[in-house]
Amino acid sequence: MMNLSSIIETHAKFRSDREAIVFGGMRLTFKQLNDMACQVANALMARGIKPGDKVALSCPNVPYFPVVYYGILKTGAVVVPLNVLLKPREIAYHLSDSDALAYFAFEGTPELPMGQMAHDAVKDTPGCPHFFIMTATPNAPSPIPGVETIGTLIAGQSTVCDSVQRSADDTAVILYTSGTTGQPKGAELTHINMLMNAMISRDLHGLSGLADPRCLIMLPLFHSFGQTCQLNAMLYLGGCCVLVSRFDPKVVVELLEKEKISVFSGVPTMFWGLLNYAKQTDYNLASLTNLRLCSSGGSAMPVEILSELDRAMPQVTILEGYGLSETAPVASFNQLDFPRKAGSVGRPIQGVDMKVVDDNDVELMPEQLGEIIIRGHNVMKGYYKKPEATATAMKNGWFHSGDLGKMDADGYFYILDRKKDMVIRGGFNVYPREIEEVMATHPAVSLVAVVGVPHVEHGEEVKAYVIPKPGATITEKELIQWCRDNMAAYKYPRVIEFRDKLPMTATGKILKRELRG
Repeated sequence: MMNLSSIIETHAKFRSDREAIVFGGMRLTFKQLNDMACQVANALMARGIKPGDKVALSCPNVPYFPVVYYGILKTGAVVVPLNVLLKPREIAYHLSDSDALAYFAFEGTPELPMGQMAHDAVKDTPGCPHFFIMTATPNAPSPIPGVETIGTLIAGQSTVCDSVQRSADDTAVILYTSGTTGQPKGAELTHINMLMNAMISRDLHGLSGLADPRCLIMLPLFHSFGQTCQLNAMLYLGGCCVLVSRFDPKVVVELLEKEKISVFSGVPTMFWGLLNYAKQTDYNLASLTNLRLCSSGGSAMPVEILSELDRAMPQVTILEGYGLSETAPVASFNQLDFPRKAGSVGRPIQGVDMKVVDDNDVELMPEQLGEIIIRGHNVMKGYYKKPEATATAMKNGWFHSGDLGKMDADGYFYILDRKKDMVIRGGFNVYPREIEEVMATHPAVSLVAVVGVPHVEHGEEVKAYVIPKPGATITEKELIQWCRDNMAAYKYPRVIEFRDKLPMTATGKILKRELRG
């Protein structure tokens, strides 16, 4: 029997005054965090929320997220974190699909009125009777008439609560996939999935020996990367989580320095943003002497960017890993006990197996390209209420990732692309990441994304979207010729479009589906 919320309870007893959450001027100790989570739990149980019920949460990286997250877990209920950028129609789908009985939503800003959009969605979801608004200013009146605030909800509630113990295989969290094909699916992650991944993430970052470990969390907490690898892992360790509600390189650098951050995790575009900020402002990233380790995930880190980071921050170990929402999320990582290989996502983590197979699930030899499949304590229970999708993903006891990759002779894995991102040009397979890696070495290219676009003769054509480096004057014709000189004839992009920015998800991944149109 267990409960994921136990990761804060032990520290609340024995390290009660230690900082757990920092956001702006607000600083919560472990005791304060646990007390408030207990109040949320008691309030929910008074409203009839029972073990196994689903409770949704829309919240950016502010202290409300961990308070409500652990409060829901304490009741034995299931947390359903939702992307804060969802619109009312999308929210309504998630509430209905997850069978949510209660919903906490942050009020947001005039530019992004999350609370109002959430309220509009609830009105279209009769199966979700309880709705609570989280106001930006604690104890402020409700911005929506008739809607209860979290302040009034927990007022007078006891700060003592015995967490409901659950089976290791009971669902703790339902994380919705991005829905790049069809409607989003809810991956059911169990208490053991989440707890084991938090424990291993703690160890992978090598911070157990630090007197005051501190991490900066700018990855959205509704996403598995920020939620497990940072929030749960750091609090399990007894460390402090410094929250940032959105990525701003200037703010990030200031907090890395001011809060003496030990570990920082992000997606490749965030590291790219930090490098550009340092170049534009002459900021010396090597001066961040408290920073011990950076980890990257979410999408493949271009080798050129990794090399730049090594040069800019020689005092920091920079490691890349791999995972999915369905694997809680970490499946492999460049581990501190082994040499790092640039371009690789490392070896499988402890207790997890990975292999590369062909379309018939036959295991391939090292260096052969195929689909990566995974099994272990990290793999989800299944997709909520979607037995057919679960059966398709979980064949013969292995989760089929949909990612194309290979394993080398030393057991290191390399991710080339998503199956769906592969471009088939005139019968030849073209892998966008390979093209992106080559183009990233051009002195005029700052960031690049490659996709396939329809073509009458070839079926698909290779197109590259490029953000040029400041001051670069290269033309489309010149860059295409350079690509032609450096790549096989069937690979190089025939179309290049220069842009000032690329569409990205809330987690910083490039939205290739929007580029494909």
